[in-house]
Amino acid sequence: DAAVKFSVLKVRNVSGVARNLSATGYVEWVLGDLRAKSTMHVITEIDPLTGALLARNAYNGEFASRIAFLDVDDAARSWSGDRAEFLGRNGSMGAPAALGRSHLSGKVGAALDPCGAIQVPFALADGEERELVFRLGVGDSLADARAMVHRFRGGIAGAEALQAVHTFWRKTLGAVQVSTPDRSLDVLVNGWLVYQTIACRLWARSGYYQSGGAFGFRDQLQDVMALVHTTPQLVRDHLLLCAGRQFLEGDVQHWWHPPSGRGVRTRCSDDFLWLPLATCRYVNATGDTGVLDVVVPYLDGRQVNPEDDSYYDLPARSPVVSDLYQHCARALQRGLRFGEHGLPLIGTGDWNDGMNMVGTGGRGESVWLGFFLCEVLGRFAPLALARGDREFAAECLSARDTLARKLEEHGWDGEWYRRAYFDDGVPLGSAGNVDCRIDSIAQSWSVLSGVADPARARMAMNALDERLVRRADGIVQLLDPPFDKSSLDPGYIRGYVPGVRENGGQYTHGAIWAAMAFAAQSDHRRAWELATMINPLSHAGSPRAVARYKVEPYVIAADVYAVSPHTGRGGWSWYTGSAGWMYRLLLESLLGLTREGATLRLAPCLPPAWRTFGMRYAFGNAAYHITVEQRQAGELTDHAGMQLTENGRALPGMAIPLVADGSDHQVQLLIVLPAALSPPA
Repeated sequence: DAAVKFSVLKVRNVSGVARNLSATGYVEWVLGDLRAKSTMHVITEIDPLTGALLARNAYNGEFASRIAFLDVDDAARSWSGDRAEFLGRNGSMGAPAALGRSHLSGKVGAALDPCGAIQVPFALADGEERELVFRLGVGDSLADARAMVHRFRGGIAGAEALQAVHTFWRKTLGAVQVSTPDRSLDVLVNGWLVYQTIACRLWARSGYYQSGGAFGFRDQLQDVMALVHTTPQLVRDHLLLCAGRQFLEGDVQHWWHPPSGRGVRTRCSDDFLWLPLATCRYVNATGDTGVLDVVVPYLDGRQVNPEDDSYYDLPARSPVVSDLYQHCARALQRGLRFGEHGLPLIGTGDWNDGMNMVGTGGRGESVWLGFFLCEVLGRFAPLALARGDREFAAECLSARDTLARKLEEHGWDGEWYRRAYFDDGVPLGSAGNVDCRIDSIAQSWSVLSGVADPARARMAMNALDERLVRRADGIVQLLDPPFDKSSLDPGYIRGYVPGVRENGGQYTHGAIWAAMAFAAQSDHRRAWELATMINPLSHAGSPRAVARYKVEPYVIAADVYAVSPHTGRGGWSWYTGSAGWMYRLLLESLLGLTREGATLRLAPCLPPAWRTFGMRYAFGNAAYHITVEQRQAGELTDHAGMQLTENGRALPGMAIPLVADGSDHQVQLLIVLPAALSPPA
């Protein structure tokens, strides 16, 4: 709840003699985007009221009033705001000149090479221990910075802050806990995936491979959809935040930087559609229809010129406002723009931004977007009907039916679904293409949308399996062959090395959607096989595997390389929306959990060899302890099927009622497999 970093240093003397020591906290102020640009404007001073070392940059256009501080609890401290004096001429962080002196110079002010350094001398007798707490923070104003310095002083403040962090994460990550025969799955579901989604994607919006800080409209909406079980309030807040980044015309900022809201307006064709989809998911999962009535203003700005693909600007706040429901409806109406094949216009890219030249002329169409739009329309129609908007509900269903027919007429390539059409009508993702003959996400979403011909969808997924799943390498390619030889120009995706990232590597979003599609088809074997391949812990089973993968084995990587000599190497870890999708794959598609208001439903897609797994689901102050058992026909009963009980009482409709009554509820789901799927004895 505060912009403060604690650095706690504990020193114990076990040398056998008394020691005179010093500890120095050191920072190099940026207070802007690049230190080389902001250095000349940073002014340091010692605050006369608190004694903290302050720094400000009044020339920062976004944060001119903010005051940074460095502080430590010790009256004997000395300080310096002069980096050149602290390091010394030709000095370095490895051996600062100031550490060869008994105290720091006390030099602060303007026209320095700015830094923040505070040194504390202390003596330790043999066996004695000392704890020092350095604090680095920033306030919105001088008064705010002073208040924070006072609030967090004292040895107990750091300990209390750390305890608050532990308490938050125990509650958040403890909302859903699973215990399965697959320990690596438990590690991800019970901690890392939700942590990665909230801490990195939603809050930091930055990672080792991307120091951004911006909100992506589609990006964080995908992230929060995974949080309906753990932190639904974060989902609600983000829906309203995103609604406020929508223009009157229905399109949105592709990304923007808080707090000013400067960002990019584009002609991307899918961004705005994630708002109604995420809203439907939140309302269906929580039952909170009140969020639809919250009034949010629009943005006002010029539209993107036809000859441009985007522009960067600070849009104005429009005086026009509407409730969240109307924001979603406006987004859908914006999406109902079709080309000559009756498929949605791709604009300057759909979900794959790298295909920004496919429809730059305004005529290119997206097959994937067609399936995705069908999914959004199908989800939104019941919500509109429940709200009494029968006319728009009918419009959604009619558009969905028409689009589904057009997808079968013009999206099918003979063995799989095409990816798109260029402005001139040339297909992409077709067997006749030199590059990108098949693209994963068109096949997956033909299943996930539920509108494709079932026989064709099965053929499409078989083609995905045959052409894009590389079992020997443990990767699932996004498309193949990579863009390399064709004269067709899909966009900046060709700037990636063939086999890297979107250009024919494993882009983990697509790999997860493929696994979800197999699960939706009740293809247990391939769904779990792909999930295991995607699991980062599967890439850390030996020193050789670790040396090949090269990134953290406990968080999801956005992509995995598919080209020698780097095949199997992970890229762009931490800051990837595939963490939230992986959580949904494991918890929902495979373990079968669905939340519908005050009801839980279970429909697991389990490996036949699994005998049992457990789950704890928190609902308010109540806890639901769920045990799923899988048995073979004839072991307990001759009849295949599922039986659901709570505290020994049969539950109708395979639904678990959720009640925040402070009690522990014991729920059991018994799955009896047909003989053909029976686990080994």
